[in-house]
Amino acid sequence: MNQYITGTAIKELREQRKMTQLELAEVLGVSDKTVSKWETAKGYPDITLLELIADAFGISLPELISGHQIKNVNVSANMMRSKFYVCPVCGNVIHSMGEAVIHCHGIQLMPADAESSDEDHMIFIDRVEDEYFVRIDHDMTKSHHISFIAAVSSDRCQMVKLYPEGNAEARFKINGVRKIYFYCNRDGLFSQDIVKGIDDKTSAYDDSSERRELEKAADMLFG
Repeated sequence: MNQYITGTAIKELREQRKMTQLELAEVLGVSDKTVSKWETAKGYPDITLLELIADAFGISLPELISGHQIKNVNVSANMMRSKFYVCPVCGNVIHSMGEAVIHCHGIQLMPADAESSDEDHMIFIDRVEDEYFVRIDHDMTKSHHISFIAAVSSDRCQMVKLYPEGNAEARFKINGVRKIYFYCNRDGLFSQDIVKGIDDKTSAYDDSSERRELEKAADMLFG
């Protein structure tokens, strides 16, 4: 365990629930002096008490240990709040619809911050019948590659796992997709909004000047 509950966290959680030190102590079967020692950093609760402390505060054990409560303000959830956690050891990808406490290989993962796609990570989106065909101009070697592409709408997340020496491309059912995410194993997470009037056309070949410019660039890169 690379983290442990702090006295500050215990005090904050206790006060949020309007509990006295004595009330918490009675629930845990310890003295109020013991609780006071925890809160003033003069001692730590025994590991056997952690689950009881979490129960007393109405939170999960991972939340207690991390010191971060998971607050689900939107109970119905919304995929547009999607967060991606990527393990630097094994490359495992965990998707959540909001804040979460995620651990993999003993490491607490933080949600990846998505940057806008740039000239080193160019993305091309074409509509083919009822699908988006997504291509990314990027190397696909073992040491440098795109590891996944995801298409997110308000009610679903479609994800395609990619592998080195394959193609950095994927197809997704349109289904109201509003944003594309992709992850570079060196440079992190990138995103691109679906551009209304360009990416939602029924044909890739239309009168849009923006589309013609995109296709010219695509032809130069992929032709």
